[in-house]
Amino acid sequence: MTNTDAPPAVQPKVNLVKCRDDFKPVRLVPSSDSTSAEPRFQLADGSVCSWAKSDESFGPERLRQRIEPWLTALFQSEHLSLLAGSGLTTGICRLATGQAPPGMARAKFGDFDRFVDPAAKRSAEAAGRGPGNIEDQLRVAGELLHGFRIQGEADAKAVEHASTLEGLLKDVLKEFTANLLHGENSILLAPPEQRTNAFNYLVSFLMSFASRSGTRDRLHVFTTNYDRVIEAGAELAGMHLLDRFVGSLAPVFRSSRLDLDMHYNPPGIRGEPRYLEGVARFTKLHGSIDWVDRERHINRLTVPFGAKSIEPYLNPAGVDGSNATHLMIYPNAAKDRETAGHPYVELFRDFAAAVCRPNHTLVSFGFSFGDEHINRVIEDMLTIPSTHLVIVAYDDPLDRVLKMFERLGRDAQISLLLGEHVGAFQPLVEHYLPKPAIDRTTFRMAELLKSRFGAAQAPVETKGDKAGPDPMADL
Repeated sequence: MTNTDAPPAVQPKVNLVKCRDDFKPVRLVPSSDSTSAEPRFQLADGSVCSWAKSDESFGPERLRQRIEPWLTALFQSEHLSLLAGSGLTTGICRLATGQAPPGMARAKFGDFDRFVDPAAKRSAEAAGRGPGNIEDQLRVAGELLHGFRIQGEADAKAVEHASTLEGLLKDVLKEFTANLLHGENSILLAPPEQRTNAFNYLVSFLMSFASRSGTRDRLHVFTTNYDRVIEAGAELAGMHLLDRFVGSLAPVFRSSRLDLDMHYNPPGIRGEPRYLEGVARFTKLHGSIDWVDRERHINRLTVPFGAKSIEPYLNPAGVDGSNATHLMIYPNAAKDRETAGHPYVELFRDFAAAVCRPNHTLVSFGFSFGDEHINRVIEDMLTIPSTHLVIVAYDDPLDRVLKMFERLGRDAQISLLLGEHVGAFQPLVEHYLPKPAIDRTTFRMAELLKSRFGAAQAPVETKGDKAGPDPMADL
């Protein structure tokens, strides 16, 4: 089914909200009494909904009543996944430093630009990514290098081209990695108050998703980012991330998926271990700046968060021969591997297996839907009627989010928070995400009030408190 009423592109200062019983996205614009300290909104011309009138002005408190209970219910789905894109790192950087992190600027491949750039542009335009970025160039450069190596078996000139291109590719990857580390370093060296504030918001963001009863299926966090912002936030939050890496000194990637988990023994109870709360499964779909292909194994390097350079960690004592071309940066195919798609094939398989299940909610934050291999999995997921997709994004400069919304055509299974208020990192955490804790005291108080004053008496919600369904109900 095609949505013929797909909304037009989002303009600055316009927010789109679609949740609960909204038939299509509701367009909100700033009202005349709106200020930067106290934003207020009204319906845009031609926009109609059941919960606001065309001539009234309202603030985040009205939107919170609309959005937060809905997200709370969705976050308690049987299966829950978070797909984080570059918007998460951008939000943290802006809070900490006031600036966006270094972008994915296009690279230079010298004389080979005449081959790389046109092919990368065609590939990017076919995927709806505009002129493309460094990932498109890396993919094409890797394919070109592979072609030179094949041709080199019978052509000495091709051998020379392969050697030159490999050197350029090494320099590009080295610079790209340096930019990623610079983004981490800028957060680390931000003024203490701003840095602490940014990480507090990140912890709250992650715990809003991870605050699930241990009897429910684990949260699964997916990201296309190469940096370690999520890992840093999880460490500060005390979250335990389970991934495919095994080991402590030199963690190694395992192709066989090990469904390990964490349990504890309650006091006075033996032989009945319980699941530990605050545990999530973690998958970096495009690799990471601290993953390296070493002797036919994928190892995770012990690179400190915010390190100035990756070079000192590529070749520890007793290990030689690693350079930037061995870093697992998708789609870096400059390595001589029998399986060029390893380990990305396994990671994408994990994504498909996790999201294409009944009673599953997938929340995308800061993801621009520019990766067709991920889009196809999401499209397949929504063929299951009990699944739901929540799209949260600050902006949509290339219209990819709204085009994806139209392409999917399953409006009843999609919620949308798009714009510089409802889709921004800070107001999202402050107003609209569920409470970042399993607050047993609040739930017990609600039960006590109900038993004392009758079923019609509802507990009073204090300012700043976010009530939600009882996660203990299924115990």
